[in-house]
Amino acid sequence: MFKEIFYRRRKYATIPSEKAKKEVPEGLMVKCTQCGTISYTKELEKNLKICPGCDYHFAMTARERIEATLDDGHFFEYDVELVSLNPLDFPDYQDKLEKDMEKTGLNEAVVTGEGTIEGHPVVIGVMDSRFRMGSMGSVVGEKIARAIEKAEQKGYPFIMFSASGGARMQEGALSLMQMAKTSAVLARFHRKGGLFISIMTNPTTGGVSASFASLGDINLAEPGALIGFAGRRVIEQTIRQELPKDFQTAEFLLEHGQLDKVVNRREMRKTLSRLLDLHLVRGDH
Repeated sequence: MFKEIFYRRRKYATIPSEKAKKEVPEGLMVKCTQCGTISYTKELEKNLKICPGCDYHFAMTARERIEATLDDGHFFEYDVELVSLNPLDFPDYQDKLEKDMEKTGLNEAVVTGEGTIEGHPVVIGVMDSRFRMGSMGSVVGEKIARAIEKAEQKGYPFIMFSASGGARMQEGALSLMQMAKTSAVLARFHRKGGLFISIMTNPTTGGVSASFASLGDINLAEPGALIGFAGRRVIEQTIRQELPKDFQTAEFLLEHGQLDKVVNRREMRKTLSRLLDLHLVRGDH
């Protein structure tokens, strides 16, 4: 009898009522898509959005990335006023832009500006995948090009965190032009002796991976990041072969010589600081 009562009580206690479910605040916990570990959102944020169970790197917002990378209080944002229009009158495009602005608090899919890393002044660009999946339209390309030009003028290194689904189809050829524009500005920056460190995060694909993201003097990536131009299925159907399971991951690219290093997010700031120490002399800017 005692065992039966104990069992019933235990069973009842492990099934939350509908009222209890409603009382749990939305967004309080996050489940890892890779290993299933459930973490408190605040604890995950303190851990730089890295899963404590398997080290999976969750996506970071542009603001979170800037805060984790730059010295406290040292960020001046560029070109805040630039916003996308609808040059091709693409259906519902303007509405989608406005919804993303409201959702993210950003005007576009990239934030650019300047700050310091361990005292080293840098110009930085950070893409945010919440805004049109980080796609590169006219304004994204323009902001990145202007940031590179500013780095050239000031004699600062340029650091770019990429996270993108590629070129923005709603802007057609105007979007594709940004691949050539950003690459051309980087070529001039390189000729002037500028240092460009590119960091590819999950995902970095399409026209972004095929342009500025792959043109760093030093190319880094976060663990497990998806990096590539065309999708896996498209490639397999074209070459009529099955690709390796880890194809287009950061680790695969490192093994095949397309990256210089895969860097855990916990070590990113320290790694960037070391690279700047190696390439720059303090006070000589």
